[in-house]
Amino acid sequence: MKKLIAAASFTAILLVSCTPKASTAAATAGTSTSTAEEIAQGKTIFENSCGKCHKLPDPTSHNSVQWVGIMNAMAPKAKLTDDQHKWVYDYIVSVKK
Repeated sequence: MKKLIAAASFTAILLVSCTPKASTAAATAGTSTSTAEEIAQGKTIFENSCGKCHKLPDPTSHNSVQWVGIMNAMAPKAKLTDDQHKWVYDYIVSVKK
């Protein structure tokens, strides 16, 4: 029983730590608050900044919740501002499967 409680607690902490701040990503995973122009800028940033270091991932390869964690890990490495982070995230989740 203690192991189950510990595992549940760990999972809850992990999920909370991966949740974006309101200023760095969409308020709710999968919802876009960016304009069409900002999303277009997000696409350009994604292609130029992310593509500098590695092959670009297919935006449809992960769901919007998974992208929150990926973006939170990668945005600081790409030195994205909070707005750029949001625009790239909104671009990625706007791409349909």
